[in-house]
Amino acid sequence: MTLLTIGDFARASGLSPKALRLYDETGLLEPAEVDPFSGYRRYHPDQLGRARLVARLRLAGMPLARIRVVADADARGAEAELRSYARQVDADARSARALLADLLVELARPDREEPPMSTTTASRPPATVAVRGGQGGRATQQDAVHLGRRLYAVADGLGTAEGLSADLLAGIASALADVDDPGLDDLDGAVTRAAAEVATTYAGHPDSGSTLTALLLTGDRALVAHLGDSRLYRVRDGHVERLTRDHTVTQTLVDEGRLTAEEAAADERRVQLNRAVAVQSRGDVADLGSYDVRARDRFVLTTDGVHGRLAPEVLAAHMTTAADPERVAAAVAAAVEGAGADDNYQVVVVDSPAR
Repeated sequence: MTLLTIGDFARASGLSPKALRLYDETGLLEPAEVDPFSGYRRYHPDQLGRARLVARLRLAGMPLARIRVVADADARGAEAELRSYARQVDADARSARALLADLLVELARPDREEPPMSTTTASRPPATVAVRGGQGGRATQQDAVHLGRRLYAVADGLGTAEGLSADLLAGIASALADVDDPGLDDLDGAVTRAAAEVATTYAGHPDSGSTLTALLLTGDRALVAHLGDSRLYRVRDGHVERLTRDHTVTQTLVDEGRLTAEEAAADERRVQLNRAVAVQSRGDVADLGSYDVRARDRFVLTTDGVHGRLAPEVLAAHMTTAADPERVAAAVAAAVEGAGADDNYQVVVVDSPAR
């Protein structure tokens, strides 16, 4: 039978070439043949079963030493090891939650000093905002945008419920409309309520859901709620910082050092969301963020039709120009169109005032 190159074997197994080289070095998954002169690795198709098992266990976060035990065991032995590991994961999660709960209590102590707010929401000048978007190559437009007095948000709808993402953003805005000085808990609660409302409204579309990235400017703070793979960037003094983390399988692998950024860009799992607003709720809740806001800070929200189609350096070059938000948003949209615009896309540019 013809042996597979490391590239073909990587694509078939779901493991990266980098991971395969590591597993060869550790003896977990040795190639069937290594060229004595070039060192090029080749694999037998019969090795795919073990490789796919390794890939799934690594995705679950199992350490390599324990993966070896599972992979080398018979069916009953592997089952027992998997049950044991699942119980350990539960115990570790309980310990982590207890530690985080203690830290949250400590951070909430009334004796902790907070920096004074230099400007109230009511008195600070409004931000300058621009938006551009398009349907791209999709049959429908499921990206939605909200531009309010202080709330700016994007959402990328999933599945067959075409109005879900827009209703989600409208629900969040409605929940915050009567709150004079909203805090992080108010934003979190608004997202939770809006997600529950769309789950009820679109119960007939169990395959549907949405990403969400919401920016709430209040006082001298930027409050953030985020689910999925839409993004929020902050540009300060010419430096771009991504304030959200993609909730994808690929991002988890990057965070754990199992994929490089270059490998992630081509990884097929980069669109597999493991957290989102979903009609068939899995209990996913939003990541939250609270950041200081300075004069001339720029915030940029994008759906993956933007950052998934433009190279990071190209998007950064547009975001860091001194142009006003209208021109920045227009330039980003033109770049997306130039790249083929095969997906819905939205970009929102929010510049805080110079004060």
